Amino acid sequence: MHNRFIEIMVYIHFIVNPISGNGNHNIGKTELEKYFSKEKFKIEVDYSNHKKHAITLTKKAIENNPNCIVACGGDGTINEVASCLINTKIKLGIIPVGSGNGLASNLNIPKEIKKATEIIRNGNSQTIDVGQVNEHYFFSNMGIGIDAHIIKKYETYKKRTLIAYIKASVTSSFQFKPIQTVLAFNNQIINTNSFLLFISNSNEMGYGMSLTPKASLQDGWLDLVVVSKLNFINKLILGMYVLSNKVEKFKNAQHSLIQKMSIKIPNKINTDIQIDGEYYNIKTNKIDVSIIKNGLEIIMQ
Repeated sequence: MHNRFIEIMVYIHFIVNPISGNGNHNIGKTELEKYFSKEKFKIEVDYSNHKKHAITLTKKAIENNPNCIVACGGDGTINEVASCLINTKIKLGIIPVGSGNGLASNLNIPKEIKKATEIIRNGNSQTIDVGQVNEHYFFSNMGIGIDAHIIKKYETYKKRTLIAYIKASVTSSFQFKPIQTVLAFNNQIINTNSFLLFISNSNEMGYGMSLTPKASLQDGWLDLVVVSKLNFINKLILGMYVLSNKVEKFKNAQHSLIQKMSIKIPNKINTDIQIDGEYYNIKTNKIDVSIIKNGLEIIMQ
């Protein structure tokens, strides 16, 4: 009888970022045990305390073969956990407690812990596509234009709020210089000075904003948006379109569906890049982007 009981028990491992969303949450083992009965669920909880720590914790958790690993944090924490689960049998769960929460919003996963944990208890899952950029993965989006500069600036602020994001955006629009890029995709090569070079897997990038409202996590395509060098007036117009989710109406934006592409930046040695809303400086000027269809199994409604 005891062995049979163990067999039907669901093992869920939580990776919690205590400072996500400026630390305005109390998610921990005591709180989580309220929502998962000891008769049905075995739960373990680890806490990440620096960038990339969630990767180490997730890899360690995988060794214990849980049914599900739940990322409790923002898009950065979710990216670190999910990156370790690609092409595994372990499902990803999400409790969104970060600032932007683009992926969770796209998947209709609520911020309220009671509702988010109910989705995890039910255990219904689907597969989603995954973007790959060199050796990194992205689930929402990536970019090497002004958005990377915005995130770089945004990460220097003490509080990650929408106001801070807008402030970083305005400052960056004055400071950022378009990058000479050579883009190869869909049997064409394009030389351009990129103000914005944004590749998205999902239809939301956080704070309810979107550059790719028609993007889907399950269509087998990545959505590419390229905006070349702009004058001041057009920067303002682009900003208004971004805030109102109508970038497709901006005549200077080129939209394409891609499955792979290469980017070369002749005048750079290293590249500033944002991946799921986190800033990276990668030590190359050659970037390869591709899609892994159905690469991740994720618990959703």
